[in-house]
Amino acid sequence: MSETSTGHSEKNLGPASREGKNVFGRVSLYVREVTSELKRVVYPSAEETRRYTIIVIVFVVVITLAVTLLDVGFGRLATFVFGREIAA
Repeated sequence: MSETSTGHSEKNLGPASREGKNVFGRVSLYVREVTSELKRVVYPSAEETRRYTIIVIVFVVVITLAVTLLDVGFGRLATFVFGREIAA
């Protein structure tokens, strides 16, 4: 088997290479491919995880404040235009 430019062998190029195998062979191939991919996963360090978590929380708070301000602003605009409180 020769290697392709992406590092995969020609054996695992796609559905055409799986046509001759039975269901157990295909499941076995799938499990081997998944295991191979999981070995290549690079997990973030604890510091990166902490940093990204803080970034997400800050972003969510900022977006929440923006939506709240828009809601209050449009509510007051509706009150101004229609001249009465709108029941929530």
